[in-house]
Order: sequence, then C-alpha cells, then structure tokens
Amino acid sequence: MKFRSTRVRTKVVALLLSLFALWAFAAGVTLREGLGLLDVSTLADDLGKPTESLVAALQQERRLSVVFLGNGAAEQRSALTAQRTRTNEARDAFKRLAGGSSVSGAASDALQSRIDEVFKRLDGLGGTRDAVDAGTLDRARAATAYTDLIASGFRVYGSIASLDDQDIARQSRTLIAFSHAREVLAQEDTLLAGVISAGRFGPGEHEQFVALMGTQRYLYAEAAAELTATDRARYEEIAAGTSGLGGMRALEDKVVDKGKLGVAPPVDGVAWKSTVDQAFTDLRALELSAADGLVVRAKPAAVGVLIRLALAGGLGLIAVIASIVISITTARTLAAQLTRLREAAWELSTTRLPQVVERLRRGEEVDISVEAPPLPTGEDEIGALSRAFNAVQQTAVETAVEQAALRQGVRDVFLSLARRTQALVHRQLKLLDVMERREKNSPEELADLFRVDHLATRMRRNAENLIVLSGATAGRGWRNPVPLMDVVRGALAEVEDYERVRVLPIGPVALAGRAVGDVIHLLAELIENATAYSPPDTPVQVTGQRVANGFVIEVEDRGLGVNPEDMEAANERMKNPPEFKLSGSAHLGLYVVGKLAGRHDIQVRLRDSPYGGTTAIVLVPTSLVVDGPDEPATTPSVIDPVRILPGPRPVRTQHRTLEVVPAPRGPILPDRGPEPDIDVHQQPDTPESQGGEPEVPESTPSGLPRRVRQASLAAPLREQPAPVVAPATEQPTGRAPEEIRSMIGSYQRATRRGRREADQATPETPAPPAEVDQPTS
Repeated sequence: MKFRSTRVRTKVVALLLSLFALWAFAAGVTLREGLGLLDVSTLADDLGKPTESLVAALQQERRLSVVFLGNGAAEQRSALTAQRTRTNEARDAFKRLAGGSSVSGAASDALQSRIDEVFKRLDGLGGTRDAVDAGTLDRARAATAYTDLIASGFRVYGSIASLDDQDIARQSRTLIAFSHAREVLAQEDTLLAGVISAGRFGPGEHEQFVALMGTQRYLYAEAAAELTATDRARYEEIAAGTSGLGGMRALEDKVVDKGKLGVAPPVDGVAWKSTVDQAFTDLRALELSAADGLVVRAKPAAVGVLIRLALAGGLGLIAVIASIVISITTARTLAAQLTRLREAAWELSTTRLPQVVERLRRGEEVDISVEAPPLPTGEDEIGALSRAFNAVQQTAVETAVEQAALRQGVRDVFLSLARRTQALVHRQLKLLDVMERREKNSPEELADLFRVDHLATRMRRNAENLIVLSGATAGRGWRNPVPLMDVVRGALAEVEDYERVRVLPIGPVALAGRAVGDVIHLLAELIENATAYSPPDTPVQVTGQRVANGFVIEVEDRGLGVNPEDMEAANERMKNPPEFKLSGSAHLGLYVVGKLAGRHDIQVRLRDSPYGGTTAIVLVPTSLVVDGPDEPATTPSVIDPVRILPGPRPVRTQHRTLEVVPAPRGPILPDRGPEPDIDVHQQPDTPESQGGEPEVPESTPSGLPRRVRQASLAAPLREQPAPVVAPATEQPTGRAPEEIRSMIGSYQRATRRGRREADQATPETPAPPAEVDQPTS
C-alpha cells in the first residue's frame, strides 16, 4: 500500500535497481565460479604443494621417531636428526607460501582457518621432539602426536576442494582421498618399523597393524574408482607390480598371518623399508601427476566461464543500461505530463474556479471555453488521461456556474422569505396594537399580549438573520445619533432571557444613526449567546467605556467557558466570515455577528472571563462614536433590565396579587422606525407620601391618564422617539388597583401612539424607514 502511494519516478528507479541487482547477482555468481577455478592454480602451487611436502616430511619424521624409540641406536638417532632438518625446511616453505598474499586472497574463510590451525600445531612440534629425545613418550603416543599434526594438513586439502565446478571439485576430493590412504599407509609403516626396531610385537600392535592395513587398502580402492581413466590405469599398474605397492602387500599378508604378541615380526626390516619406500614414491608420483592434470583441466574451464561471463554479463549489462536509459526517458516524459496535469488541476481548483465563482457572485457573464481551455492531448494513455481531465475540467466549471447560480437563487429565496416574514411580523405587531387597545381591565391578558409582543420582536431578529445570510441589509437605520445606552437597551429587548442582564453605566456617548440597527442586532446576538450558554441563575453583565480607538462594549457571562481551539476558531470566523454554506447552523450567530461587524469596521473578539465564562469585546470605531448629552443624575449605578424592560412582577392589593407584565420590547422596532419604551414613573407606597396621584396632562372619558407626545423623551430624541428609563427606585409593593390601572393605561396609550407614528413614517412593505436618509449597511 505504501509503494502504491509513491511517486512514478521513484517506482521506475526502484524497478531499475531491482533489475540491476538481479544482473549483478547473476554476474557475481558466474564471476565467482570463474575466479574459483582460477584460484585452483594459485592454491595448488602456493598451498597444495607446500602442504604435501610438509605432510611427507612429517610422516617420515614420525617413522624415524618411533624407530628411535624402539632401540635408541646411534644410527637411528643420526637419521632422525637429518629428517628433522628436512622437516624444518618444509615447515618454513609452508609458512612462507601459505601466509602469503596470493593464498590469503584466494582462500576462503574456512580454508584460512585450517591454515591457522596448521601454524598453531607446528609451533608445538618442538615440544614433541623434546619428549621423544628425553624418552618420556612411548611409540604409540609419539606416533599419535605426529598423526594429529599431519591430520591438520589434510584438513587444508579438504578446504581447497570446496569449488563451485562439480567435476573439478570431485576430482580434487579424489586426490585428497588418495592422500588420506597414503597417510594410513604411512601410519602402518611407522607401526611395523617400530616393532621391527624393538624386535617383537607389543600389546595390541598386531591388531592395530591389521586394522591399518585394511583401512588403507579400502581407501585406495575407493579413491581409485574416482580417478580419471588414465590415472586409474596407472594406479592398477602400480598395485599389480612385484615391487613397490604390490610387493608391500605381499609382506603385509605375511605379517598378518604370522605376527603375534611377543614374537618378532616375520619380515626383514631392510626388505620392508625398501618396498614401502618404493610404494610411497610411486603413489606420490601418481598423486602429483593427477594434481597437475587437474590444474591443467581447471584453467580452460575457468577461461570458458570467464568468456561466458563476458558475453552474458556484458550483454546483460548493455541491456540493463539500455533499460535504464529508456526507463528514465519514459519516466521523465511521464512525470512531465503528469506534472502538467497536476498543475492544471491545482490551478483549476485554487485559481480559476474561485475566480469564476467570484465573477458569478458579482453578476458577470462567464465563458466556459475561455475559463477552462483544454489541455493538449496525444494518442497514448497520458493523452487519454488529458482528454478525461479536459472533460472533468469543463464539467467542474459548468458545475461551478450552476452552483453559483443555485447559491444566488438560495440567497434570493432567503431574502424573499425574510422580507415576507418582516411584513408578517409588522402586521402581527399592528394586530397586537389593536388587541392591546381593547384590553383595559385584565392585567393577566395584557401580560400575555406583552409576551407575544416580545416573541414578535425576537422573530424580527431571526428574519434579519436571513437577510444577513442573503447578503442584503436589514433596512433599519436612523438619521440622527442614538445614545449607546439606548442602543444596548434595544438589544436587550430582542433577548429572551433579558431579566438576567445587568447593564453598568455607559456614559454620555451616542452611536451614529447609520450603524444603530446593525449594532443592536450584533449586541443582541452576543447577549443571547451569553444567556444561552451560562447557568440560568447567573447574571450577564454589559459594560462600556471610551478607549483610544473608539468605544468598547463588553458582554460577560459566567458559564463554562470555551476551550482555546474553539475560541480561536470563533474569533477567526467573526474576523473573516467565510462564505455561508447550508451545511449546518451551529455557528450561525457568529457568522451573523461577523457580517454585521464587517459592515462598519467593528472589531469583535472573545476571551476568557475572570469568572470562568466568556467575555465578548465589541470595539466600535471612533468614526461611529458621537459625544452625547450628559445623563440625568437619577441614572442608577447599576441598571436593572427588569426596570428598563419591565417583566413579570407581583402587585399586592387588599384582596389578591396581580401579575403585571409590561411589554418586554426595546426602544426600537424593525421596519417601522423607532418605538420607545414608556416612561412609567412609579409611585411611592402611599399617595400621601408623594403628594397624591401622579400628574397627567390629559385624561380619557374613563378617567385614565393619557401621555403627552414626547413628554418623557430625552432631549436628543425629541424628533425621533427613543426609550426613557424609569428611575432606579426600588420596586414598590402594595399598590392600589387604581394606581396599577393608571400605570398600565399610560403605558398602553404611549405604545399605541409610538406605533401610530411609526406607521405614518414606514410604508407597508419592509423597506427602510422613511425618516432615514438612506439605508445603512
């Protein structure tokens, strides 16, 4: 799976390396075979012959040492000394040649180990000689010491025979078998020479002689069967003669028949020695002749192998080189074509398609043939791939055009639905006005109407969300600046759980009229989010203050907070709102906030709150901030939204407790111009403590007070209705029913008047208000 994901060039190189490795292996095997055959000559000259000479010298020294131990005659001593000199010469020649560079270069690890073993045993030869001279060794132990040294030499022969050519290796093993047979014959000669020197057979010597004789005859018979025809004929001639090997076998039979413990051997020592020496000479000559013939036969075979290596290896190497050149050229062409396709696909996905979509978003016409020019194609597989890519490219551009048109259609549907919803909400609010006018006697019913009114206000914000998603403006705007405190109150009127919100004093600062509607909507989304993601028993605090770059409004909750990754993603989404997709609504509020903030260069950022929740920081730029009049001295230090937007509150009477719920709608209504809250000045606990009933400028026939138009508005909003906050006195309890009716009636008539004025200023369709110079975005 990993190889399939690698690059084409890498795959081609891997295949070429595999081909080259296969050729190198085949060439190496052939070369090793040829070099092995050539090494036969080197090993035969520099190792085989010195080893054979050393073994022959040791065999002769072993025989003389055993003879010397048999009678200790001076003549035997002189012969042993002379043989030791010849053995030392053979030893020195062996060490010089076997330790040379030619042998070390041709020898295998196993052969080199055998050579080192011979060197080590030769170092112990002096100790064996000393023991023989001192007479501390008997004939059997002395023979065994020499035999072990000679056996290490024969193991060198075995390692030389490890060749790859089967015929040459077989003939080498045959010669080694002849050498082993001659070694057994030498042991037999040593044993009988010692017996002749001692004058009788010792314990077990006759039986050992019989065993050695049988072994050497068996080995010679087996080895002769593997000789070449010429060498086998020569061996048979040697074995059939009356002297040498043939005469020696006649003497062996005589010793076997008549020899016994404590009796002198039945053969003469001089006759035995002359016969055995002749046999050794003949057999050794046969071995050397066979070895020379083997070397001669090995050289042509080696040359033939090298010729085959030159032909097969050379031609194979040429084929490998040609394959490499063709593969690299093909891979380069293939990689270039694939690179061109990749770059075209990358350009299509990252440049051309986004440009096409952007141009379509701007309403421009798009020529598909120009935006998706076809790539050049050929007749090979890559050409077919290019043609397929051209088809995919054209389909992709056409799909992008269709999708852009579809998205524009979806936006138009959003906008149409939002405008229709606005119209329906407007009609709903007019109907609520009529119902509120009719309701005069039941505070409970009036409270329900106020709740429905609040729901309609929130529905307005949802409709505006659809308008923002469609890319249009909501249509709310004001000609004159509006105090920021009233803007915050308007935002509170669009929040469901407004009673939990606490607003700290903001100061005499106003907001430019063109941004009032969007800032109200923006703050409402943030406050709604703060109340939704914090425990219901915790407050949400809104503060504001001037800074060097404008005015900062902070919305702080005491919820569980947001992890750093999600907070960073939310800040990025508000700073750079992505294109809206219909994949979900998890971050719809943040998207709307980002779009509204971007219209007026307002910066919105979330950070951790010291209380463990989240704080939303809204930085209104200086260009939108206007100095407003100082607020009245009666402004409370902490503004309770229950008093700004009266919610359900119990009113105690003599007979029952009524729940009065004034409309929880803020000072500004959508698409109908500003609509104020009512300045309901609450009365003290008793009329006497405040000088009686509140003064009203006019009354209805029923005796209920009527509010004078704009009498309770702040000075900057006299021409445009705005909210006025009730004094921050403590909520009175125990009011009389007449006082409650007076308060509700005044609030109802003022609401009716405000909506009537809004109807006069706003057309039936959900277009921007008439009193605004132009809609602001």
